[in-house]
Amino acid sequence: MTPAPSAYHQRVAEEKRALIVRAATELFLEVGYDRASLARVADSAGVSKATLFKQFPTKAALFDAIVIDSWAENDVADVPPAGDLTAGLTVLGRRYATLLSQPEMTALFRIVIAELPRFPELAKAHFSQGKLPYFESVRIYLLAERDAGAADIADPEMAATQFLGMISNYLFWPSLLLPDWTVTPTRTTAVVEEAVRTMVARYGTDVHHRDREVVTASAAEDAQGRREVLATDSANKARDCNRRT
Repeated sequence: MTPAPSAYHQRVAEEKRALIVRAATELFLEVGYDRASLARVADSAGVSKATLFKQFPTKAALFDAIVIDSWAENDVADVPPAGDLTAGLTVLGRRYATLLSQPEMTALFRIVIAELPRFPELAKAHFSQGKLPYFESVRIYLLAERDAGAADIADPEMAATQFLGMISNYLFWPSLLLPDWTVTPTRTTAVVEEAVRTMVARYGTDVHHRDREVVTASAAEDAQGRREVLATDSANKARDCNRRT
């Protein structure tokens, strides 16, 4: 039986894997997926060919690792609890904004787009192992909100597309064409908040809105009560003044 690797050896393997993935990403961008050989990746990463082939026997496996690492910054399994559409969408929207703001994500999309005519399988791998799992986490959350009665969504797939699109269309896609495109943290927060408001306005149920209306009505009643008290005080003061005169 082969003994389990020690914690030290596991850490070293993880560090070398990270070096390989980083070197491959840079090399794919510099010379293209086709011209970047695994041997050249090993040289750029500063590891032996044997070490690289042990972890990534093919270039396709290496590209898959780049995709998975790029999208793994957010735990797609950690779906917010259902019951509060605004809170849940805010969590998901902020995660997505953080994900798209990483330079590695822009680099990944550029590789896929540049190599699409010759290597369409790269786009398929990117979608199936990267975007699709994240998209599914949002769709599953919207289904849960529908089941909880907080959202009225006939087509969760379309709703998830709309939500993610409102965020990526401002924060991410311009960066592929405009290298100097930057979005401030304040602006990023505003983009996410507006996307959430739009979704709640479109898909929030009457129950969800009634909860908010109860709070609004309660505040209005309190304000009306204060006005009535002030009016009564003013009337009493006026009567007192009349009596004195």
